[in-house]
Amino acid sequence: MSKYYVNKFLFTVDRDPELLKRYAEDPKNFVATWEQSIGPKLLGNDVEASSVHAFTAAERKALVDHDYVALFEMGAHFFLNLTLFIGIYDEPYLKEKGPLSFQREFAAKLQHWRGKDYPSVET
Repeated sequence: MSKYYVNKFLFTVDRDPELLKRYAEDPKNFVATWEQSIGPKLLGNDVEASSVHAFTAAERKALVDHDYVALFEMGAHFFLNLTLFIGIYDEPYLKEKGPLSFQREFAAKLQHWRGKDYPSVET
C-alpha cells in the first residue's frame, strides 16, 4: 500500500469542502483527477510536483467504492479515514437514523478487528 499517498488523499480531500463534494458526487472521476493532478502537488507548493507516488489498483478501488473498511485494513490512518467519511455520510445518516449512526456503522463494520493489532500506518 502506498500509505503516504492514500493518507495524503484522505487529508487533503477532508479539509477542502469543494474536493469533498466532488469526491462524494463522482468518486471514480475524482479519484482519477486527484491521482493525476492534485496528489502529485507537494503540500503548500503549487510549483513543484512529485512523480513518485501512485495508488495501487486495490487502493484506487477502495477509494472509488468508499470502502473505508478496506482502507483501514490496508493501513490507512484511522482518524483520517473516519473523518473523511463522516464528512460524506454523517448528515444523510443523521437524517435517516439519528445522531452518531454513521460512526456506529463504521465501528460495527470493523468489529472483526477486535483483539487484533491495529494495521500499521508506516510506509
